[in-house]
Amino acid sequence: MATKPKSPDFIIFFAVIALLGIGVVMVYSSSAVSAYVNFDDSYYFLKRQIIWASLGLLAMVLTMNVDYHVWRKLAKPVMLVTLILLVLVLVPGLGKVVNGARRWLGFGSLYLQPSEIAKLSMVLFTSTSLAKHQERISSFLRGIVPQLLMLLVVFALILKEPDLGTALSIAGTVFVLLFVSGAKMKHLGSLGALGVVGIIAAVLYEPYRMKRLLAFSDPWADPLDTGYHIIQSLYAIGSGGLFGVGLGRSREKFLYLPEPHTDFIFAILGEELGLIGTLTVIVLFFLFAWRGLKVAISAPDIYGSSYYHWRHIT
Repeated sequence: MATKPKSPDFIIFFAVIALLGIGVVMVYSSSAVSAYVNFDDSYYFLKRQIIWASLGLLAMVLTMNVDYHVWRKLAKPVMLVTLILLVLVLVPGLGKVVNGARRWLGFGSLYLQPSEIAKLSMVLFTSTSLAKHQERISSFLRGIVPQLLMLLVVFALILKEPDLGTALSIAGTVFVLLFVSGAKMKHLGSLGALGVVGIIAAVLYEPYRMKRLLAFSDPWADPLDTGYHIIQSLYAIGSGGLFGVGLGRSREKFLYLPEPHTDFIFAILGEELGLIGTLTVIVLFFLFAWRGLKVAISAPDIYGSSYYHWRHIT
């Protein structure tokens, strides 16, 4: 049933706009050097970020003015398209290999990451299924197992790329949706225990994952190889102090810190804007999550609650 549109939550709106603005500025600041070295264009990553930020704003405006129940009708088609994309990205020649992982599909100068689309698709699909069969949620076989079947397919495809982090993120999101929908704690506990065993097995199966874990726990044990990027990120954050060295004045982004505009952009933020800058971003994320969860709790039905819980935990 359609519901009457309400006025937007301006705290969420402010948090989103502020984070978007900070993100665009920091992507340029952190990427200018590597963009010039690799593409002879300091604005290379900034241009791409502006395109995606504009698309994100457009999507936000559209979703703000559309009853969320409309998305239920798109759950199955979107899920089907996502599965096709997840298969295509694994095909040699179609999927772009970056750092040993095949996670991207290229369309001209733009690249699409199907696993990111899968985050949305799984929530739409799972929320719709849970809302349609709410009376079955207390049954493990009839209520929970059907939700896990699609999750296993998506999880396996993403793990094949490989991208364990995103796969676990999606699995965790589905777990939260089951909790919000009223699944029994004993069922969730069993799934949680099984998940822990699976994570341990996945880490032990691939030696590089164990190396990353050990490097994270003690980067100084191998400062020139597996621990190098973590140590450089600590240097960046530590040198920022309270107010930072100044916007655009990072030293670590001069090819000392790997992936300064993606994986370690927060380290560059800490170096340039200091503790004040990092705390500002953390507070903005907290405001976004807090107000979003309030919206989710006040949703009039289980689909709305599941949908909005996802939007503010991912």
